[in-house]
Amino acid sequence: MKHTHNKLSVLSAGFILALLSLNAYAEDSKIEAPMNEDQVEGRVEEMKGTVKEGTGKLLDDKGMEIEGNIQKNKGKIQKGYGDIKKDIKEGN
Repeated sequence: MKHTHNKLSVLSAGFILALLSLNAYAEDSKIEAPMNEDQVEGRVEEMKGTVKEGTGKLLDDKGMEIEGNIQKNKGKIQKGYGDIKKDIKEGN
């Protein structure tokens, strides 16, 4: 039980650091046009999938690892769709 608790503590710390880095990224990107909804949702899903995938690896749960990988990739696709929409809107 103690070993699992340590893994969850490490995972929680990693998740907090990821959120803080996303916040720092958001602060830097305020110079540009704001992200559209698909870009934001895609990045959030990508991060949640990465955390779930890492949790699956830590806990040796292949099902969770695969779910996380799928969620991460769906987030990347949604973010890419949002990037394309933004480029079209800006005329790039």
